[in-house]
Amino acid sequence: MDGRKQKQVFDEWLSRHKGIVFKIVRAYAFSPHDQEDLFQEISLQLWRSIPDFRGEAKPSTWIYRIALYTATLWVRKEKRQPSTQPLADMEHTLTVTARQDHDRLDWLYEQIGQLEPVDRSVCLLLLDGFSYKEIADMLGISESNVGVKVHRMKQQLIYKSKEVQP
Repeated sequence: MDGRKQKQVFDEWLSRHKGIVFKIVRAYAFSPHDQEDLFQEISLQLWRSIPDFRGEAKPSTWIYRIALYTATLWVRKEKRQPSTQPLADMEHTLTVTARQDHDRLDWLYEQIGQLEPVDRSVCLLLLDGFSYKEIADMLGISESNVGVKVHRMKQQLIYKSKEVQP
């Protein structure tokens, strides 16, 4: 693939699937500076990987895998950990009655950010509408394991949401 074709594919895919990349960036990096760094790293890896795309998967699935893998490596390399701020400290800012849609989304991303990397990936893929089978194939785990992880995450979110209610 020549450079011009690679640039065309890169621009088209990034334009069409930037939402996927932004979701992963937001779940793995918490400060605006870190989010920018991770977005650049994912973009670079996507650019480098385009010549290897064989068309066996949809471009969105392929981009998701590259973004998840890159984000996981980035977290390990940078030794950045999810916020360990206890929920009790957040209670004054995140009350259910005062939250608007934007605040709920921020709260959800914060909770996703506190998950283990595989659980975080399962959650993000599920939110993007992938089936349990597709998630299992992408992450190399069994479909039943995906189901168990989803059930546990739902229970955990229900419990945590009750903690922040007044």
